[in-house]
Amino acid sequence: MSFVLTALLAIASASSPTTSPASASLKPAAAPATLRVDIQHAGDASTETFALDRVVVEPLPWPGNPERPIDDTNRGNNKFEVVDPASGNVLYSRGYSTIFGEWRSTDEAKGMRRSFQESLRFPMPARPVDVRVLGRDANNAFAPLWTVRIDPGDMAVERVAWPARGKLIPIHHSGDSATKVDLLILGDGYAANELDKFERQARALSAHLFTVSPFKERAGDFNVWALTVPVPVSGVSRPSTGIHRASAVGLRYDIFGSERYALTLDNRAFRDLAQYAPYEFVEILFNGQTYGGGGIFGEFSTAAADSDWANYLFVHEFGHHFAGLADEYYTSEVAYAPAGAVRVEPWEPNVTALHDPAAVKWSKRVTGGTPIPTPWSKAEFEAYERTVQATRQQLRKDRRPESEMTTLFRTEQAHEGELFDRSPYRRAVGAFEGANYEATGYYRPQMQCIMFSRADSFCQVCRDAISDIIDLYSRGH
Repeated sequence: MSFVLTALLAIASASSPTTSPASASLKPAAAPATLRVDIQHAGDASTETFALDRVVVEPLPWPGNPERPIDDTNRGNNKFEVVDPASGNVLYSRGYSTIFGEWRSTDEAKGMRRSFQESLRFPMPARPVDVRVLGRDANNAFAPLWTVRIDPGDMAVERVAWPARGKLIPIHHSGDSATKVDLLILGDGYAANELDKFERQARALSAHLFTVSPFKERAGDFNVWALTVPVPVSGVSRPSTGIHRASAVGLRYDIFGSERYALTLDNRAFRDLAQYAPYEFVEILFNGQTYGGGGIFGEFSTAAADSDWANYLFVHEFGHHFAGLADEYYTSEVAYAPAGAVRVEPWEPNVTALHDPAAVKWSKRVTGGTPIPTPWSKAEFEAYERTVQATRQQLRKDRRPESEMTTLFRTEQAHEGELFDRSPYRRAVGAFEGANYEATGYYRPQMQCIMFSRADSFCQVCRDAISDIIDLYSRGH
């Protein structure tokens, strides 16, 4: 019996009575295999290079939508294309962003070179193909950066399917993976006696995601799976406080020196675990109480499962990973350098440089009669936020209990609600200055959104952007 069939039967036997048989979610005889090209992406603030690491045939068939092989959403700092060398035709493409792309905007990248692991996944081609990586040029248009020939028949392609390291848990099942978005929730930092805790948290956060529009209305277009392996000691690394833990997928806090930024830099570890589930998107749920998370478009997102703000973190960071949404906040400290004096129109769908107020990128959603730019209580908001951020930094410096950070955030949330409720444009779609980590020069669509603050909903423009990606991966609409 093949590993794929064995795995699917195991999933089906683990299904709850209300879950459809998971074996229906894949059709091994019809779907091609999944090919993964692992690469190294290296450089510094001004240069970048690529190198082939390995090519892997994953254990499970390709879960993607065969009707939408070409990505026409124009999202991501990068894009890869699978090209037929004979005809030049693009067979498959996807936009994505990278940890390297974020790192090269930090101060560290000005003085040293680093490399980061990345993966490009696509349906197994029948013949050799060229895999072409593109990046954004000075005008934010895609331009070729690197090409490598991939022969699926090469004897160096890794084809060994090791037994799955953990139990695959069906969380939410809607149908054939080829017609649905497949989201995998990976766990990190859970000891052997905490595996039930991981499953409970994965189920709870998945259920919360489907209370937030447009995921709420499109829940039938998703499958959700969960998978983890136990670690020797509960919790994840937080180097700034001297805490170091063995990890399932390499996740830790303090990425790029930001105490709340939690990612894995070990792409191989998380891919080698994730390959035992049908997936297109991955959120890593980690066993941590300290507020934190992160999200990379087309790569993965993370959220601290024990944080008082876990619901918000899960959805906000998934917005980055799933739809390429930009952060709309700008008063919190971040590790990235400012954009500079020249404001190129961002590719992200929910922020704009507003070069032409008469042609804002979300003009179809602008509320009638709303001035562009749209006035709001910006100065009052910023004055209050300066005190919040100063208090926040002091709490971390003094290593105060996490409950005090929660109290600060709830007070901040209440103050924002009162301040914004006084505005005549509280519900309007317009262009509100302050977004993309910048106080001036970038604009967001609405006064409030999950991508701006700890609100409980996405703005209308973000909802549209999320729906576009759901359509790319599913056949529900």
